[in-house]
Amino acid sequence: MPTAHATPLRFSRLLLTGAAGGLGRELRSRLKAYCDVLRLSDIAELGQAGPGEEVMPAALEDKGAVDALLKGVDAVVHLGGISTEFSFEQILPANILGTYHVYEGARRHGARRIVFASSNHVTGFYRQDEVIDSEVRMRPDSYYGLSKAFGENLAQFYWDRYGIETVSLRIGSSFPEPKDRRMLASWMSYDDLERLVMSALTAPIVGHSIVYGISDNATAWYDNSTARHIGYRPQDSSERFRAAVEARQPRIDGTDPVAIYQGGGFVKQGPFEN
Repeated sequence: MPTAHATPLRFSRLLLTGAAGGLGRELRSRLKAYCDVLRLSDIAELGQAGPGEEVMPAALEDKGAVDALLKGVDAVVHLGGISTEFSFEQILPANILGTYHVYEGARRHGARRIVFASSNHVTGFYRQDEVIDSEVRMRPDSYYGLSKAFGENLAQFYWDRYGIETVSLRIGSSFPEPKDRRMLASWMSYDDLERLVMSALTAPIVGHSIVYGISDNATAWYDNSTARHIGYRPQDSSERFRAAVEARQPRIDGTDPVAIYQGGGFVKQGPFEN
């Protein structure tokens, strides 16, 4: 049986993959407060290392490069990979093979916890008139969603087989403000993103846990009661943006799959010709 390990409130070295992406750039400045060294990786430009930073560019599909990333790391915040919908062939190298390389590197080098950026697109084919929790059957809405479903199953396997703990964050829509009425339900502020990631890193025992990455929104499709042991308590809400969002989008076509399903536009992207 896997066993949990002592979890610090401050880390010697954290690894942040996808550090040049939208959420990676936001977390880069925030995670420094919780570790002595923040190791940053991406294939995009990361700039010069600041105080307390290490910059290590790596393609996730390069097993050797990812193995080197995990050396000396206490825990991982894994945001790396393609974050929107593309063909399966384009999704495969970074999102599927790359996530496997991250877990193998963690196993080889003794990193005991991974915070995995999953997505609400793992369950995108549930309807917007349903409220779901983390125990529902996966219903991916896209090749991107499929890749995140694979990552969650990989996390479960590495917990069951090797005792590596993971919190899979089914991130909704983390932007400065909601862009449309769908995001009134799926929105998560950057401050709540920080709270969620740090709760996932420091909760005493997580095994493999799944939590939806949303703020405390009045409109809600996601029930996080099964993840209360993580200790995540969102403090922001999309409600203050509602009037402006509804003014921009006063009507919704109730026959459009984008309005029917929680995954929004992802449910009808493609097919992709190779």
